[in-house]
Amino acid sequence: MDTSRHDLPSLFSQLGLPAEIGAIRAFIVSHPLPRETRIHDAPFWTAAQSAFLKQALDDDAEWAEAVDELANLLAG
Repeated sequence: MDTSRHDLPSLFSQLGLPAEIGAIRAFIVSHPLPRETRIHDAPFWTAAQSAFLKQALDDDAEWAEAVDELANLLAG
C-alpha cells in the first residue's frame, strides 16, 4: 500500500525538482503554460518528466490530482 504524500511538493520531488515552496513558486512564475497546451506536452520537461506526468493523468493515478493542480497553476 502506497502511503506516501501526493501533494505539490512531493510531485516536484518526484520530478527531480526543488520542492521548497519558494522554488515551486519560482518555477510556476517562470514556466507559463498556454491553456491549450497539455501539461505533459510543455517544452520545459525532460522526456522522463513528461512521460511521468502523462502516465499519471492517463492512469488517473495517485499523482493525477497534484498534476492537475500544477497544470492549473502553470496556466495562471
